[in-house]
Amino acid sequence: MYGRRGECAALAGLLTAVRGGQGAVLVLRGDAGAGKTALLDYAMESAAGLSAVRAAGVESEMELPFAGLHQLCGPMLDRLGRLPAPQRDALQTVFGIRPGPQPDRFMVSLGVLSLLSEAAGGCPLVCLIDDAQWLDQASAQALSFTARRLRAEPVLMLFAEQGPGTHLAGLPELAVKGLPDADARDLLASVVRGPLDEQVRDRILAEARGNPLALLELPLGFSSAQLAGDFGLPDMLPLPRGIEDSFLQRIGQLPGEARLLLVIAAAEPVGDPALVWRAAGRLGVEPQAAMEASQAGLVDFGTRVRFRHPLVRSAAYRSASLQDRRDVHRALAEATDPQIDPDRRAWHRAKAASEPDEQVAAELERAADRAQARGGLAAAAAFLSRAAALTPDPARRARRALAAATAMVQAGSFDAALELLDIAEAGITDDSERARVDLVRAQLALAANPGSHVTPLLLNAARRLERIDVGVARATYLDAIHSAVFAGHLASPGAGVREVAKPLL
Repeated sequence: MYGRRGECAALAGLLTAVRGGQGAVLVLRGDAGAGKTALLDYAMESAAGLSAVRAAGVESEMELPFAGLHQLCGPMLDRLGRLPAPQRDALQTVFGIRPGPQPDRFMVSLGVLSLLSEAAGGCPLVCLIDDAQWLDQASAQALSFTARRLRAEPVLMLFAEQGPGTHLAGLPELAVKGLPDADARDLLASVVRGPLDEQVRDRILAEARGNPLALLELPLGFSSAQLAGDFGLPDMLPLPRGIEDSFLQRIGQLPGEARLLLVIAAAEPVGDPALVWRAAGRLGVEPQAAMEASQAGLVDFGTRVRFRHPLVRSAAYRSASLQDRRDVHRALAEATDPQIDPDRRAWHRAKAASEPDEQVAAELERAADRAQARGGLAAAAAFLSRAAALTPDPARRARRALAAATAMVQAGSFDAALELLDIAEAGITDDSERARVDLVRAQLALAANPGSHVTPLLLNAARRLERIDVGVARATYLDAIHSAVFAGHLASPGAGVREVAKPLL
């Protein structure tokens, strides 16, 4: 570990604390390639004698509710029976173990805390969560809740996250910055075996800005002659684009089946080798391909399929043609058990679709219902949005777009909701659905800017809803009153508090 003495010492201190029965949490925050994953690996190696579990956010799984949480808690599910019944039932529902009504978010989060505490009862527990910026929203909220309540439990939670973050804000942080110059030079020297021209070295160091992954990967894209001082050294690309392009170049040098296997692994975010190989078999990929990809240092096919870095995953997926991606998702859908994992199967089928398909759209709609029942609003919105795009019938597409827009508003994705609302409005003729379009549009306006212009929109929606749903109409009138109070003397004519309150009297 070049140049990470301070960071390693901090992690060692936390491990000592958890061995002593104290709970702790730390967020490692830094750019892509800064070495956050390497520090998590160090923590795992240093956790001798402790229990350890690991999970990672995956960009393509952000729409699946509680996917990250299931990764982390999967090894502990045999302890669910020891939890209080409300917490046990909540977790069994969100993990799809048993059907049930939408569980309370507080009870889910409390269940996670109890489950980790139970798992740490015999031996302190270390939880490592990589790429937290790509956790699904439901998992991120539950893990953030848990991390803030660990003081009395012998549990250490370590997160690695890019960017400023939202759900983990306020937790103890450690900035993982670029390596100091001397350590950066030593790391570069460790990977360049042949002659390295001084000016070329200085240029690589300047472009890498101490980023460890850049120092390890960028020299591999240059010939020995270029590193020795050839004037043909190509222009560098901004990080992490330059690192990803270096991975793209290495992927492009692999045989065709090995490249296809990497695309399958990149499109299957769980890292389940059995599922990857079932899909690979459908596409005629032989086992030799795994050896070729592993020897290139890009992926490890063990008990889990693990890419060397998330940028390898994105590079592998980006390297494939659109048709290859569709073929891969189709193979993964066929290889996924519809009873065990219907949501992921539906998502793969949607990715494989090249034209509107009512069967796939209906499957996505059912997945949205399941997601909403588990409290996964962002996931339900994503499923419904894709379902609308794949619906051939215009009227049905408009209804699904309206449902997706409503879910997007509830999940806080206002820009996406506005686009879906335009699609819905163009195809809706039913009065009740037009009233709901008005309501969602008013809610969007209220979220964007609760000014005087919002009250008339809410009033119009409430009046239309009176004939359709009295309860929703009443709630909309109350929103209109709040809007009128906010507007005060700037309220539009006829939209003051007195006028708005009349229908409720």
